[in-house]
Amino acid sequence: MNESTQIPPRRPVPVWAQIFIWTGLLVLLGFLAVALFRAQQPIIKEGSAVPDFTLSLFDGYEYNGAEQVNLLELRGKVVVINFWASWCVPCEEEAADLEAAWRLYQPGGEVVFLGVDYLDPLNGLTYLTKFDITYPNGPDTQGRISSIFNRNMGVPETYFIDRQGVLRYIQIGPFQSAGEIQAIIDWLLAEQ
Repeated sequence: MNESTQIPPRRPVPVWAQIFIWTGLLVLLGFLAVALFRAQQPIIKEGSAVPDFTLSLFDGYEYNGAEQVNLLELRGKVVVINFWASWCVPCEEEAADLEAAWRLYQPGGEVVFLGVDYLDPLNGLTYLTKFDITYPNGPDTQGRISSIFNRNMGVPETYFIDRQGVLRYIQIGPFQSAGEIQAIIDWLLAEQ
């Protein structure tokens, strides 16, 4: 007996599967490109000068009557930069402490707080209103400011810059009290 074994014709891959595979590959390539780009970025460490940047502020927020803040123009002041996101629970936990510290130092004019909303501008104003945040805040919609600090730990992250524009202290994660924030600021203010 002669049986012929016939191989069934190959079925084409469905269009939806092709789209899924190609989309997955593009996303993977995107992540690799971002990782390579970040790896080439200089890492600002404590003791390093912080490059200049400009933060455009949310509607209703200003600094000295301007709708944006330029870091270089803040030389001579202690600068506190807090990266946050509206969906971040630890950010909510420290919001009142940051605001309390801001209200303590704002009248003296020697300390400036900047809030940077990390990747979430649509809900940013709601967050600021909910926690009654009054210090200058703006979105980092393109991630440019985040890339200067080579942020990759998450939010919240807070950076303290001295009067000469040098990064002096980095806080990864939330503060436990306003006193913690005040101690760092007082240390920087005490330096000449």
